[in-house]
Amino acid sequence: MKMLKVEAEGITTSFRYPHFRQSIHPTFEMPPPATIYGHICSALGEYVDPEGLCFAYEFTFAGKVIDLEHIIVAERGAGKVPDTDYPEALRGTVTPFDRHLLFKPRLTLYLNRPEWIEAFRSPRYAVVLGRSQDLFCYRKVSVVEIERASRACFAHTLLPYAMAPQVRRGYTVLMPRFLDYHNRRHPSFARYVILNEPIDTADSRNYMRFDTAEPSFWVDPHNPSAGGIPLGLALHTFVGDGDEALGLA
Repeated sequence: MKMLKVEAEGITTSFRYPHFRQSIHPTFEMPPPATIYGHICSALGEYVDPEGLCFAYEFTFAGKVIDLEHIIVAERGAGKVPDTDYPEALRGTVTPFDRHLLFKPRLTLYLNRPEWIEAFRSPRYAVVLGRSQDLFCYRKVSVVEIERASRACFAHTLLPYAMAPQVRRGYTVLMPRFLDYHNRRHPSFARYVILNEPIDTADSRNYMRFDTAEPSFWVDPHNPSAGGIPLGLALHTFVGDGDEALGLA
């Protein structure tokens, strides 16, 4: 299957937990699917139909830092400026908070839309990942052929929740899956497994099999792991039924 492969990097990024509002803004260690969808739409310059759109990615960062930021909650003054008809200047309350940032992030994104290659070579809007100030740049955009294989190395990626009982590394997390921009940005959430360390599906110490059927994984043969095993690609969708999807919010 042909896939669009986009290699990008930046200085910092942050994927804020949506239900934290004050004092601290922690970050996911992987970009949520909703963030990936927004990134795609930014490159194309329009909201695209998520039906049938699949993606996979590899995401790494050099470290974590904490930045002290502040929010100013503004309100209009109650009176007027003396000797004028102008209202009083805006008043604001400064609220400091700690924001967790990921330093030197790198993203390799796979999309089942090879025809979008020119859009990513000349994106419509500024390339960002996360916040609007987290500028990214595309290092390489190409079309590759991914294959089916009985063995794969999954590393630094997002796995479907269905694989949680099989992998002995990583941790489960609830993430924004999709924001419906045609319905007042109505959100949907889903469960995933964040995998920061590599696992070899042939190693029973890290990956468990519950049946005797021959396993089959999507892999990128052009992107081998340190051990020479092809990089495994866990394909995700933005909409539709799935065992990881939840009907929240």
